[in-house]
Amino acid sequence: MQKDPEVLVIGAGAIGVCAAYYLQKQGRQVTLLDQAEVASGSSFANAGMIVPSYSIPLAAPGVLTQGLKWMLNPSSPFYIKPRLDFSLLSWLWRFRQACRPQHMHAGLSHLKELNFASAALFKSLISEESLDCGYTQKGWLLVYKSAHGLQDGIHEAKLLQEYNIEARVLDAQETLAREPALRPGIAGSVFLPAEAHLDPARFVQNLAARIQAKGAVIAPHTKVLDMTAVDGHIISIRTQDGEYHPQQVVLAGGAWSPQLVKKLGLNLPVQPAKGYSITLDRPAGSPHMPLYLSEAKVAVTPLGDKLRLAGTMELSGLDLTINPRRTNAILSSAQEYLALPPIPPQVEPWAGLRPCTPDGLPVIGRAPHIDNLVVTAGHCMLGITQAPITGILVAQLAAGRTPDIDLSPFSLRRFL
Repeated sequence: MQKDPEVLVIGAGAIGVCAAYYLQKQGRQVTLLDQAEVASGSSFANAGMIVPSYSIPLAAPGVLTQGLKWMLNPSSPFYIKPRLDFSLLSWLWRFRQACRPQHMHAGLSHLKELNFASAALFKSLISEESLDCGYTQKGWLLVYKSAHGLQDGIHEAKLLQEYNIEARVLDAQETLAREPALRPGIAGSVFLPAEAHLDPARFVQNLAARIQAKGAVIAPHTKVLDMTAVDGHIISIRTQDGEYHPQQVVLAGGAWSPQLVKKLGLNLPVQPAKGYSITLDRPAGSPHMPLYLSEAKVAVTPLGDKLRLAGTMELSGLDLTINPRRTNAILSSAQEYLALPPIPPQVEPWAGLRPCTPDGLPVIGRAPHIDNLVVTAGHCMLGITQAPITGILVAQLAAGRTPDIDLSPFSLRRFL
């Protein structure tokens, strides 16, 4: 196996595979490593939503207040596992600072540019590579059960409209006409027409197969053990499969990225946010379009002959243990909003770790003090949405070109 690649990409999720794809399109010789399989992390069974309109950062006014009410309830949409962890406490302090209105507005503007640029790339990428991944654009319906919840939705819709993002408020009758699978009694919804969805695992795996067929080396089950830098330049990457000596390195290791850059003396404030999903054989009466059950924070995605329910945000470290209370809460919420038949008890849940920065913006840029390392991490719940544009930006950075988008808001230096 090639152990001195031109570019070594660490992490074979959506971000890493898209980075490898666009690097290869530049003519670069690429090797792609992952500690497990391609798309085996948070790219495997997430909701599969491409949501350019949903550009409000994770850190926003009111989020912390609501989160404090939920955080010690293991069945709530947001939960923090009680523990003494300095990195978590530091992250929460920075998150609190980022929840201020001025930070949220700045973040929304930056995320909108990134998200819409990325969403525009999906059709051309999927068409050019003939990717069979169930890509469909039907928009996204954010559904509210209560009048109070709908008022929150209207407030968010107005905020998006201020940024020229189309968001239509629908009353109960209009909502049920658009999606008859919903139970009567809902208050209304917000419709985001620009959104699309796909099967995330199929997208990532099929794109990886394309780059491999064109000469990229993909090495699964190759865990990075150490990195050695001399005079601000990485000279070796030690893995369980031997040493690599790349010219350039792209770190796209998701929730594991902080551990890896720590070996180089860099602090990357990313917390793993566990999300759960349940994928069912599509029952009769299933919704025909993607939904967001807003008060419950549960996404519902039709994927061909399957139906996926996904949700929750659990800050419990690098822990993939599945908590039945949380999966049961997702199922109960779906039954409250949708007229579904009983869910079979043998359905297997899944959990993945979404890498979250405290301000809700990803890190995309060259690492401070390391001249041949590009870090791309912390895409929160927008990893699928932002994967193609991140791949292009990483390829441009690796080539020494000026990126198409100003990356200063996404620099790791903002946390130093």
